[in-house]
Amino acid sequence: MSTQQAEQRRGFFAALGAFFIWGLLPIYIHQLSPTPVLQIMAHRMIWACLFVFAYLAIKGDLGKVWAALADARARLRLTASALLITVNWFVYVWAVSSGHVVESSLGYFINPLVSVLLGVFVLKETLNRMQWAAVALAALGVLWLTLQVGRLPWIAIALALTFGTYGLIRKQVAVDSVAGLGVETLLITPLMLAYLAWTLHAGSFSFGTLGLKVDVLLILGGAFTAIPLALFAYGVRSVPLSTIGILQYLGPTLQLLTGVFLFHEPFTETQLIGFGLIWAALVVYAGEGLWRGRRTRLNAALVESGVPVR
Repeated sequence: MSTQQAEQRRGFFAALGAFFIWGLLPIYIHQLSPTPVLQIMAHRMIWACLFVFAYLAIKGDLGKVWAALADARARLRLTASALLITVNWFVYVWAVSSGHVVESSLGYFINPLVSVLLGVFVLKETLNRMQWAAVALAALGVLWLTLQVGRLPWIAIALALTFGTYGLIRKQVAVDSVAGLGVETLLITPLMLAYLAWTLHAGSFSFGTLGLKVDVLLILGGAFTAIPLALFAYGVRSVPLSTIGILQYLGPTLQLLTGVFLFHEPFTETQLIGFGLIWAALVVYAGEGLWRGRRTRLNAALVESGVPVR
């Protein structure tokens, strides 16, 4: 196995681990009730920052953070990615806390195809007819849900757009994955500390008032936030964006199952049709990718054996 193949293999499993953790996050967030959403957000960011910097200090990699901050181009892009992931976290935590786990899962079902479109229009990647058919099916599913429910599924669209764009930016930043996460959390943490200081002054500070279990979970939110993001950042830099899109199916599948079977959110026939169109799009896209990958490996094997390939 070549060095590049080994790197891609590690990136694949890193991204897979990230999506598995994210798929189970609704269970974690539900345990934090009745902590206000913004306070959950603030604790996630602050503790994630501490976890990341502790890890970097142990590894002796703190210099990578300062190097990224000293690079104006990297600093600008990481500021943008930090803002995007903050918005994404807020929308997601609010959606789960408000009983919209099913719609939030829709956002992450759409997200792989958003990544595909970003790859096309920003990175100038090309799609064949089958891949465009998959994108069209997904668009039809969103249109169906919008017309039948009577409103645009804004939670799903906001999650898909913010996280898809976040992945695109992180792919373009030549900064170590964990160091990049350190920069992102460092940029936002002062705002979160200021907010928590204000809640303490206003008498609405939740930490220490809702029991030891909630306090411990709020602290562990740093690990639950930092670990999958670091895995994702590593994976998105190591494997093609289209592959990341396919791996993302795991997260929303676990979220949907959690919302329907654990939290008993409704899943109507109308939603089933809309989701079904999007699932069909994912099957078409993934199937085409697997077929193309198999054909590429077969052609490579034939070339190595000296057999001419048409």
